[in-house]
Amino acid sequence: MRPSLDRAADLRTEAAVIDRLRAEATTRVIAVRQGRTRIVGGEVGEVSLLRVEPSQIDDATWALLGRDEQGSAILLAALPPEADTLDAAPDETWLGLRDLGGRLAAGETELLIEALALAGWLRDAPFCPACGGGTELRQAGWSRHCLVCGKEHFPRTDPAVIVAVESPDGERLLLGANANWGGRMYSCFAGFTEAGESLESTVHRELEEEAGVRLASLDYVSSQPWPFPRSLMLGFRAVAVDEDEVRPDGEEIIDVRWFTRAEIATALAGEGPVGLPGPASIARALIVAWFEDRE
Repeated sequence: MRPSLDRAADLRTEAAVIDRLRAEATTRVIAVRQGRTRIVGGEVGEVSLLRVEPSQIDDATWALLGRDEQGSAILLAALPPEADTLDAAPDETWLGLRDLGGRLAAGETELLIEALALAGWLRDAPFCPACGGGTELRQAGWSRHCLVCGKEHFPRTDPAVIVAVESPDGERLLLGANANWGGRMYSCFAGFTEAGESLESTVHRELEEEAGVRLASLDYVSSQPWPFPRSLMLGFRAVAVDEDEVRPDGEEIIDVRWFTRAEIATALAGEGPVGLPGPASIARALIVAWFEDRE
């Protein structure tokens, strides 16, 4: 999918570009505090991120997110946890990605994920991982230069796979219940790629480790950035060799189940005892794509 957001990479090397953009009348700011931001509107399709003037923000770490459709700059203001800016907005009006799943337009979701991911890095990586020295922000908030050893550091992205596994006849979908969910929700299987490992090898390893299943075939579907804290989720569909050999690992995955399309339909409707991932996640998109394949 072609990106809808102009990230304005050509401006990042301009000296003092953040100060210049903060002074421009057309510049707008997305404020992020502890993984949440403010929205305007309430109905699906009418919700958008609150964009304020730079003068409305006091204490923040600044970065450049990009340009809007009119060519005006959009800045990120990463706020400290105790910030009471934006008219002292109550806590419940600050929403995260999971809260907003499915309520934002695609372009707004893209901007939100970029803002959350970059704000998380600005907050969590103030020191040089090589020597522990202090750093200064460069490239409009997209790099840190170590003031001690001189190394340059950039926001990190960790690749992870997520897989929808179907039965050999294609009529059932294998999902697992993570121990962290207490057995209340089932989802696709996921895991991080290890050093020196291909994505395909990661898929096969994770499915054998978590569900005891071997895969006969594997196809890439799509990807989704996921800022918790800095993942890139790469979605696959796979076909199991033998549906009878599945078993949970008993640690991370406490249960695995084959679901029929009728059972998935009930769960997607929010009915029955089994919950599925929310609409913000690629896991749900993979499940829906399988469900709709043979309707």
